[in-house]
Amino acid sequence: MSTRTLRVGLIGLGAMGRNHARVLLSLSGVELVGVMDPAGDRAGAARGVPVVATLPELLALGVDYAVVACPTALHEEVGLVLAESGVCALIEKPLAHSAAAARRLVDAFDRAGLVAGVGHIERFNPALQSLRSRLEAGELGEVFQAVTRRQGPFPHRIADVGVVKDLATHDIDLIGWLTGSEYASVTARIVSKSGHPHEDMVAVVADLVDGTMVSHLVNWLSPLKERFIAVTGERGCFIADTLTADLTFHANGAVPMEWEALSAFRGVSEGDMVRYAIPKREPLLVEHERFRDAVDGKTTDFVTLGQGLRTVEVAEAVLDSARKRVSLPLRDPHPALAVVTQRS
Repeated sequence: MSTRTLRVGLIGLGAMGRNHARVLLSLSGVELVGVMDPAGDRAGAARGVPVVATLPELLALGVDYAVVACPTALHEEVGLVLAESGVCALIEKPLAHSAAAARRLVDAFDRAGLVAGVGHIERFNPALQSLRSRLEAGELGEVFQAVTRRQGPFPHRIADVGVVKDLATHDIDLIGWLTGSEYASVTARIVSKSGHPHEDMVAVVADLVDGTMVSHLVNWLSPLKERFIAVTGERGCFIADTLTADLTFHANGAVPMEWEALSAFRGVSEGDMVRYAIPKREPLLVEHERFRDAVDGKTTDFVTLGQGLRTVEVAEAVLDSARKRVSLPLRDPHPALAVVTQRS
């Protein structure tokens, strides 16, 4: 629990902004002192907290940190003002609309010596927190492959980016975080079928620096909503469903396969299947607790701006690969990515 009450401002009352407001209004150790949205609070999400139309008005209320949940195209402009004003910031993902803009945000907050993070909420999903701990403990042995599928109907809340920077950035961030390895190269294909100006489907095949094979299938064209991650290694396969926060382990079999033809076909035999009992706390609440504690000077774990920048760089490489129809190598990460995130 925070040792002092931090004054927080919220920028944006769209779909995600309203969720941030709900959590901030009940979060111990913080006080939501103001919300900025030029459109006002039509849904009543601020629950009596002052709603102002401009950023100077919000800053005038006196805030220790701000949560930036406005459209992606405005992240750079808003973030640079916050850094210049000495205000810490939790910026919704993706960090910015371009890698160049994301890099400017990293540099600005670094120069100011401020705590700043990116709202990659999926990292705090209970299934993925458990999966990462198990991978770090070596329960899977050597990791061979990571596969993600993230698909569903078109979200009308999105207007300024396509499926790569909106949805695929979740999986790009998660695979790097889960494996502890960097993307070395990407090959991608995109299509736009829904009549919107940006791509609405992407297929990605990638290599990580440690040799892990990766594939991502992401779209806004499916009536089936799916959030699937499979990590396969020498001892079996972990399956995470982040919609239900379930984590299942399919072990390689230890029982000899007597059916010779089947054994030859499968390569490995089926072993035990275990679905883990995991405490299931709301990811957005956990994300806010971690960032609150970081602003309060405590040792904690959150997504740094350097990590958010790397995700945008990989997303841009995906789009570039799709446009050029070639496999593209990834450049060395920004030095900010090398900073070790403090962990509780």
